[in-house]
Amino acid sequence: MDIKQIISKLTFDEKLNLLTGKNVWETVEVERLGIPSITVSDGPHGLRKEYIDSNNRTRTHDATCFPTSSAMAATWNRNLINRIGKALAEQCIKMNVDILLGPAINIKRIPLCGRNFEYFSEDPYLAGELSAEYINGVQSLGIGTCLKHFAANNQEYDRHYISSDVDIRTLREIYLKPFEIAVKKSKPWAVMCAYNRLNGIYCSENKFLLNGILRDEWDFKGIVISDWGAVYNRTKALQATLELEMPFSAKSKPTLKEAYDKMEITDIEIDSAVERLLDLINKIMEQKNAHVNNIDLSQHDKLAKEAALESITLLKNDDNILPISKNNASKIAVIGQYAKEPIIQGDGSSHVYSTKIESPLDEIIQLVGKDFEIKFSHAYSTHRTMSNVDNLRDTLINASTADVAIVFVGNNHTIETESYDRCSMKLESYFEKIILRVASKNPNTIVVIQAGSAIDMSSWIDKVKGVVFTWYAGQSSGSATAEVLFGRANPCGKIAETFPLEVNDTPSYLTYPSNGTSSWYLEGIMVGYRFFDTINREVLFPFGHGLSYTNFEYSDLQISPMQASEDDEIYVQFKIKNTGNFAGKEIVQLYISDISTKVLRPEKELKNFDKVYLQPREEKLVNLKLDKSSFMYFNTSLNTWHLESGIFHILIGASSRDIRLKGEIIICSSTNFS
Repeated sequence: MDIKQIISKLTFDEKLNLLTGKNVWETVEVERLGIPSITVSDGPHGLRKEYIDSNNRTRTHDATCFPTSSAMAATWNRNLINRIGKALAEQCIKMNVDILLGPAINIKRIPLCGRNFEYFSEDPYLAGELSAEYINGVQSLGIGTCLKHFAANNQEYDRHYISSDVDIRTLREIYLKPFEIAVKKSKPWAVMCAYNRLNGIYCSENKFLLNGILRDEWDFKGIVISDWGAVYNRTKALQATLELEMPFSAKSKPTLKEAYDKMEITDIEIDSAVERLLDLINKIMEQKNAHVNNIDLSQHDKLAKEAALESITLLKNDDNILPISKNNASKIAVIGQYAKEPIIQGDGSSHVYSTKIESPLDEIIQLVGKDFEIKFSHAYSTHRTMSNVDNLRDTLINASTADVAIVFVGNNHTIETESYDRCSMKLESYFEKIILRVASKNPNTIVVIQAGSAIDMSSWIDKVKGVVFTWYAGQSSGSATAEVLFGRANPCGKIAETFPLEVNDTPSYLTYPSNGTSSWYLEGIMVGYRFFDTINREVLFPFGHGLSYTNFEYSDLQISPMQASEDDEIYVQFKIKNTGNFAGKEIVQLYISDISTKVLRPEKELKNFDKVYLQPREEKLVNLKLDKSSFMYFNTSLNTWHLESGIFHILIGASSRDIRLKGEIIICSSTNFS
């Protein structure tokens, strides 16, 4: 396809037609010039492809429901995320989808954001690294991705009206950084602009954001697609270099035509947008010819199970209550309807019509039913909107006569969902009541939580011995949960967000959600663990926390070179040993701390990580790398990234507050001013 030649043959009306959707999911075709329509579809943790049935009703194809992004992030496993991306691409190929609308990588500024289950982390480095792997996995098979939501879309409340008012350093270091990492490392084919305004200007109309940073600075070569209904002024959006308004808008063409007649937009702006769009369509059609046809979708459920196993996070395990074995129990009380009908995902545009849903209760019975006496009581109904406590008397009798009580609770689809923020970090009151009553009857109580983001456990955490956070672990979460509880698998997930004691401990609490117009990001760069660790405020569980059924020993930290110039790569090496009796995986985390800085910086910042598998008594050497970008901050006086000379601590930890090894390095910068 000679794109410039085709543009010369397009009529003015045809050019304008191309700049909005044909319908909800497809672009406009121009048959006479061989320009095909392409299809986009929702993700990010599974494919949501709609179709029209024989009765002219809109239906959705079944697809594999993988763990949601917050669960994917809890795996801290780059390779696994890459393989999930490839599986999603295979489903796109099967269903004739050209661009997957994902990943979503907005920072978790506050735990109340209703869409946090769709996002990776509070940390920009972790979010950027995992999203890059996701994108590389999808695009390796010739399916495009659409990185979203650009940018500073950190709440659902008032998302069509609110202005995220963020200072430039905070914007660069926290909210734009994951997008920068993903764009530079994986080159997504498209980026989706957010609904909100950024510093007073709608993201769809923001030239600084879309053209200045995304295209000119980061060298983005793809197209910008609006979030569905996120274009408020089509003329300004085109001027800001937004190519494709979605879905179809009847106002788009006449608005652009009127603006052209008034000389508010030019032929150059229109042709440039059309050219970038046709470049993408051309790439998609070239890749279609290379698509493989021997795709085995049956392997995707196994991958979903593997991802669920790696995401499940053991938060508390007093007296080694877990794993449950015949040595410490014979009678098990399984309590809660979510043990039978689990919550596997949040709601909204990412909702996947899964090919199956495993019941944790059924999987427990199948796995260990011959070895234990298992009694189930549903305790609450998931089909009511008022008081949900049912048959509590029977529940308490079962709990009091059991050796171990396992209580299943969580957040349902109405609590963690697109378009609405959570009203509270706490579980519903009836869940807390059930946990407390069961724990009063059985000292060996374990709570299993199905949720997409941090939970306030302050009213009951001290009353139970074990807490297993399954996240929204997808369609195979039932068997994964059973295997973790009974020691057939060793939990190896770690939280990618801080769990505060309560929501008003979070640094953004006083300025969330807004005054109805602006949401002021007054906490600046002190988001998540950057805030809690810097001021040493107590938290429920720190960033990067997650327990195992075994123990890991760290030793022999080596840093080379110990004095480096700004162009040197820095190699960090240490040993890790499994000193226990379970095979397991440990997530090792590398943080840096600038101890001689002249500007405000967090006490520590994550700059690399790895997930290491070790057999009992096995020891391995871990190698991690840093470069100058690992040590830089955004200098507002220079309006650029800046490296200070000085001493930096290299911290190796099992979490942000469990630092096992410490070393230091001297950095010599050629521009030693701030």
